Amino acid sequence: MERNTMSGQARIDPARTALVLMDFQPAVLASLGEHAEAPLVNAEKALGWARDNNVQVAHVRVAFRDDDLDAIPSQNKTFGTLKGRNVLIDGTADCDIVDRLQPGAGEIVVRKTRIGSFSTTDLDEQLRQAGVRTLILAGVRTSGVTLTTVREAADNDYGLFVLSDACADSDTHVHDVLTGKVFPHQAEVITTAELDALL
Repeated sequence: MERNTMSGQARIDPARTALVLMDFQPAVLASLGEHAEAPLVNAEKALGWARDNNVQVAHVRVAFRDDDLDAIPSQNKTFGTLKGRNVLIDGTADCDIVDRLQPGAGEIVVRKTRIGSFSTTDLDEQLRQAGVRTLILAGVRTSGVTLTTVREAADNDYGLFVLSDACADSDTHVHDVLTGKVFPHQAEVITTAELDALL
C-alpha cells in the first residue's frame, strides 16, 4: 500500500493485494436480520471488482467438526456452549459460502474455528506465499470477525482497508463506532464505491 503524497489518497498494487470476504454464510447472515442484505450486495460488488482487476480473493468461513468442538474449553464464552447444539457444523448448508460469493478458480478458501481469520487457519501463510501485503476486508459481523481480523492483520504488518458498507452488525451503533472511530487507527476505512480510486 502506497500513499500519493500530492492527494493523500492511498493506492494499492493489485498484485500484492487481497480482498478477504469473511463469514458470508447463511448461519451468520441470519443473525443480522434486516441488516444482512446490504453488506452482501456490496461484498458481491467488491468481489466483481477484485476479479476484474486481478486482485487475489480469499474466502473465510466458520465451521466446526467433532474434534474441533471437543477441543473447545468450557470457559470459552463464545464457542464453549456449541457442543450438542448442532449449529455451525461443517458440511451443512448453513456453513457454506453463499451462492452469490462462491469461490472461483485460484481463490483462497479457509475454514476457521474461532472469531478471527488468522488464528486457526493458514491464511497468513497462503497470503504471504502469494506475495500479498495489503488486505481489503469485508465481513459480518463488524464486531466479530471484522474487528478481530483487523487486529490480527495489523499485528501481522499488513496494509489494511475495511469496506464499511460490506460489513454489518446487528447493532448499527456498534458498527458505526467501529468503522468511524476504532478501525481508522489501524486501517483505511472506505466504501465499495471508492475501490476504483485505489488503483
